[in-house]
Amino acid sequence: MAAAVTQIPVTAEKVEPTSRVVFTQGGKGGTGKTAFATMLVEWYAAHKTPCALIDMDTENKAQGSLAHFFPKARKSNVHLARGLDQFVEVLDKGVPIVVADMGASAGDVAHEWFDSMYESASESGIAFTAIGIVTPDPASVASVLDWATFLQGRVDYLIVKNSTVKLSDFGYWDTDPQAVEFRKLFKPQEISMEYRLPDIEFEAREHGLTLNAVAERKTNLPLLSLTGSVWRAQAYRRNIYKELDRVKDLLIL
Repeated sequence: MAAAVTQIPVTAEKVEPTSRVVFTQGGKGGTGKTAFATMLVEWYAAHKTPCALIDMDTENKAQGSLAHFFPKARKSNVHLARGLDQFVEVLDKGVPIVVADMGASAGDVAHEWFDSMYESASESGIAFTAIGIVTPDPASVASVLDWATFLQGRVDYLIVKNSTVKLSDFGYWDTDPQAVEFRKLFKPQEISMEYRLPDIEFEAREHGLTLNAVAERKTNLPLLSLTGSVWRAQAYRRNIYKELDRVKDLLIL
């Protein structure tokens, strides 16, 4: 069960942000964090917005990690003493946006980092956007709420309702009293990620192929080269980009 969500005042002085760290909340695995992160990275590219990539998923070292899809992603071990410092150190290179894909066991480490580093980061003009992925599984909702108990108002929240099955029911997210309180306190923005055919998603993940690669026929794999697969990928891309465009104020400076 998730801890009760209560609001704690933020003491850091707010300044106009000059850079942004966008990160997927760790916690329950298998919710679609990396699938969403790959689409987000390609959305940034479509908007010609430079971003640095950090792969902090130490529990998913091969297929499925951000670096599997984007070899340029910097691999970082969140459990090392300075692992999360790369959140902000990559900004020294002048890239305004950092996309970090967190691993499932990153909660305690992230808690400690925010408690010690947030004020300096905020005073330096760094804003944070936390991506919470919820599915019909109540455990995914509990994970998002657990993260909110320590992130508090120090981040902007984007909730992605990921339809892992056809006709997904998000009733638990919509009605759970703690989730209702979370929405009341922190006013997260919400978008939807539609159901994707498992065979297409599995095949693309196994070969490190992004949605764009399939949509633009950049593969000779038989299944992914089928016109139906290509058109579905184009539709997925079109729909998720529309959703991201609605909340671009949380993603672009």
